[in-house]
Amino acid sequence: MKILLVTQYFWPETFIINDLVKTLVAQGHEVQVFTGKPNYPEGKIFTGYTSHGCYQELYANHVPVFRAPLRPRGRGPIKLVLNYLSFVCNGIRFFPKALQREGAPYDVIFVFAPSPILSVLPAILLKWKTKTHLAVWVQDLWPESLRATGFVSNGFVLWCIGILVRAIYACSDTLLIQSRAFKASMMRYADAKKIVYYPNCYAQDASEAAGKTEVPAELLAFMEQSFCLVFAGNLGTAQSLETLVDAATRLKHLPACKFIIVGTGSMSAWLEAQKVALGLDNMHLVGRFPSYEMPQFFSRAAGLLVTLKKSDIFCLTIPSKLQAYLAAGRPIIAALDGEGARIVEEAGAGLCCAAEDGAGLARTIEKLFRMPASERTQLGVSGRRYFSANFDMDNQGRRLVEILEERIAQDREVDR
Repeated sequence: MKILLVTQYFWPETFIINDLVKTLVAQGHEVQVFTGKPNYPEGKIFTGYTSHGCYQELYANHVPVFRAPLRPRGRGPIKLVLNYLSFVCNGIRFFPKALQREGAPYDVIFVFAPSPILSVLPAILLKWKTKTHLAVWVQDLWPESLRATGFVSNGFVLWCIGILVRAIYACSDTLLIQSRAFKASMMRYADAKKIVYYPNCYAQDASEAAGKTEVPAELLAFMEQSFCLVFAGNLGTAQSLETLVDAATRLKHLPACKFIIVGTGSMSAWLEAQKVALGLDNMHLVGRFPSYEMPQFFSRAAGLLVTLKKSDIFCLTIPSKLQAYLAAGRPIIAALDGEGARIVEEAGAGLCCAAEDGAGLARTIEKLFRMPASERTQLGVSGRRYFSANFDMDNQGRRLVEILEERIAQDREVDR
């Protein structure tokens, strides 16, 4: 299959789409990428790139990547909106020209669509020009997520965004959803026949944890000597870091129990201030590391932490880190509601409490702390088994092609 991938986010930014592209190529498919200039998450254009001008390169030695100009996201809501709009405008301007140079037709245009859903707009233009099937992998629900995060609160603006979302979905042929719970919400804006469940997946190299690492040796040694709970990922408002701080405060009576926070984000400074103000010697903020370093942390963790704010939209969402946690084969401690909690419980992979329940999280962590090692091991084994059955990248790569081939075949039947 020949696939044209349109995405605002791509390597060297760290997103699951990078590994999925590698997997599809390894399975014999041809992929071309249309994207922007890398600048996530710090909001600055990566070294070696400039915000202006188009750029072409190869990813993983085989995948052609065309990059349109992009205004970096910077800091603050206005700059973020301008970043979103620059991808749309420059994609509409430059992607059709790049497509003409490629010549050979594609079997499918595939959009990786975390926020913003606006990133689908350049792909819709390409669909109209080429009469090619358009499949969108929806990672976030708009306008619900905008309302839930407080990014947009004006009712009229949200209504207008809802109209735009309805139009984008109408122009798409297949809507892939990362959570089954998305379906009911999306049916308010899209034909149910277009919606197909296709979860996020994770690629794990068995040799990852054994290779060279830039993680400080003293940090790794510290983790090996302590009962460490690892929280890895973005440190933003959605992650309910207040719940982590509350739990850490309540667990000061267990000095052997440590919180290792790996990542950066908009709440990093607040978290640093809380650590100092509350004397949280049991919380260690180690900063951001590349995704390939995560096995160094996961393999030494007694448990892996995932938290989200209490919100209707987050009840529907599967946190992106959950698949990596399951693959790591370590117990998961989750302060979640809804679909994420359901998966942890269905997998038998860990212990759950309600979102934003710091006291419940502390009790759950202490339960894991006092649990026999054999029981903790069994939680990890169960999680790993569930991952292999549901989220393994190789299996999901083949599943994606099956879905797309089936949907394209249905298009052809309708056209006859």
